Amino acid sequence: MTAPAVAGDDVTPAPGPLPGAPRMLTGDRPTGRLHLGHYAGSLANRIRLHRRYESFFIIADLHMLTTKNSPGDIAGIGPHAAGMVLDSLAAGLDPAHSVFYLQSAVPEVAELSLLLSSLVTVPRLQRIPSLKEMAQHAGQREMPLALLGYPVLQAADILAVRAAAVPVGRDNAPHVEVAREMARRFNRRYGAVFTVPALVPADVPVLPGTDGRAKMSKSLGNAIYLSDPPGVVAAKVRRMYTDPARTAAGVPGTVEGNPVFVYHDAFNDQPAEVAELKERYRAGEIGDAEVKERLTAALNRFLDPIRARRAALEADEGLVEELIVSGTERTRREVRRTLADMRAAMGLTAALAGFRRAARARARAGRPRGVTGAGQRGAGCLTLTDDVRDGG
Repeated sequence: MTAPAVAGDDVTPAPGPLPGAPRMLTGDRPTGRLHLGHYAGSLANRIRLHRRYESFFIIADLHMLTTKNSPGDIAGIGPHAAGMVLDSLAAGLDPAHSVFYLQSAVPEVAELSLLLSSLVTVPRLQRIPSLKEMAQHAGQREMPLALLGYPVLQAADILAVRAAAVPVGRDNAPHVEVAREMARRFNRRYGAVFTVPALVPADVPVLPGTDGRAKMSKSLGNAIYLSDPPGVVAAKVRRMYTDPARTAAGVPGTVEGNPVFVYHDAFNDQPAEVAELKERYRAGEIGDAEVKERLTAALNRFLDPIRARRAALEADEGLVEELIVSGTERTRREVRRTLADMRAAMGLTAALAGFRRAARARARAGRPRGVTGAGQRGAGCLTLTDDVRDGG
């Protein structure tokens, strides 16, 4: 993957999508700063795509609660959310084409998730491998109900804004497939309400951590953050895992699967240099130290404009908070419309509408409100008789 150019100092909004353009939804849990794994796995796709769509970016704090729900975790939602939005804008998202919203401030999504939950089985959810991995990383020996229902809530997020495209990394691809299944099942059973979302895969599905583990992760402490200063990047690269079988610079090394070269392929903007480094490494003509020095230089070339733009955005006090508030208000309006259409399609509005018609007819007939006779325990107070309590 060649790292795309990062937005510079010019913040003049580009023309947006035409009215009626399809929608895109993606986002992250507010657990900390964004790192290179986020960029490779999803953020690069978001930057590439977001001007083509009406783009919604969820700050998924309810999803965070499935594995991180201590008072301290919850207290950190605000600063972490602001930091995530700063990182996203600094990396290249245009604020004029990005709707950022806080998931927990759109309570209608919870009802939508509940209604969707009847369209999927527990065994289907248990087959999603990433849920077990999430539980293990969180130190949970048994899976909480909320974590098992994570894909259902994620489907609700996607379908609530009627997203047509969902750019995600490989670990979340099975979740999007659940959303696609539920959308099709709902539309067949009740009528066409939902867009069936398309998965937009990342070019580099999983970026390994600096310690050589299969995935870069905040919880594993093996991440290089988009906001890391140059010196911190250099220190982390120096400690990076390489080819364990290579005992000296003169020993031919393996490039394939070597995290240092995975990072070169993903972020070095000089492909000729990468090709030369690979050739010399395979021949045992270059040491790990020089390969890492070149990687440090490449990563800092990539991160320099991101860090500069982040500093400029951070200096605009209140900007990020304003974007989150306005985006949340807009999203809630959209979700309310979706929920109303969903309830109408299911027929859930019919019973109450019938009760209201009957109540209005009674009022027009001039009958007193409440219950009279044996059931009355005070003006306008309805008391259930024994046969009603017993279901008789």
